[in-house]
Amino acid sequence: MDGCAVLATLTVSPLLRLAVLRHAVPAGIPNRTGCDACGATVGLTRPWPALGPLGRCGRCQARVGPPPGSVEVAVIAAVALLVLVGPSGGVLPALAWWLAWTVPAVLVDLAVHRLPDRLTLPAAGGTWLLLGAATLTGAGAGPWLRAVAAGVGLALFFATSTLLLGRRGFGLGDAKLALSVGALLGWYGWSVLLLGLFLAFGLSALVSLGLLAARRVRWSTHLPFGPFLLLGTVGALLLIS
Repeated sequence: MDGCAVLATLTVSPLLRLAVLRHAVPAGIPNRTGCDACGATVGLTRPWPALGPLGRCGRCQARVGPPPGSVEVAVIAAVALLVLVGPSGGVLPALAWWLAWTVPAVLVDLAVHRLPDRLTLPAAGGTWLLLGAATLTGAGAGPWLRAVAAGVGLALFFATSTLLLGRRGFGLGDAKLALSVGALLGWYGWSVLLLGLFLAFGLSALVSLGLLAARRVRWSTHLPFGPFLLLGTVGALLLIS
């Protein structure tokens, strides 16, 4: 697992860091293409140091993109999750695909409180397709149909809260992320979907209460829910593995 973690970190981290750098901008603002301080272009052709663990601009040394080491730690954690969950009815490719898109989406959510369509929709589409392919391994159509129903149902739940409650409800980005979250959890069963949601809402409540007690937020403060969906999903999969 150590070798896999190192290889994945070296190979995938620059791609994920670039995705976060590009999309971590407020809604309605064009995607970032370079350093905010000096305007130097940042891309895969200039991977160091701007897309390295320290995330520093090669020209002015200003920090660019997500916090130092955050992407690399997330990649190692994702590899560990894949190893711990292990092959289960051909679901591993779907889980790996989901993590590759959801990890940068969640880092963007933490930075600017939004989940970009360019990350959440490919996560959903690929997850559904790869879960469908998993039915060819002998799992049958039942789990896939349940996964689709769970993904659509969970997305509708989040979208309805947005329509009814406005800014007090969940965002449409959460609803689009729920398409893949619901599918992954629903594949394993309705009880696993409920477990994942329980963990996500429970973690959200605990963190909110902790921040309130520390006077870091107010009752009216809106916390991004994407990270809790990710953690709830991961926690549920680890508990059933």
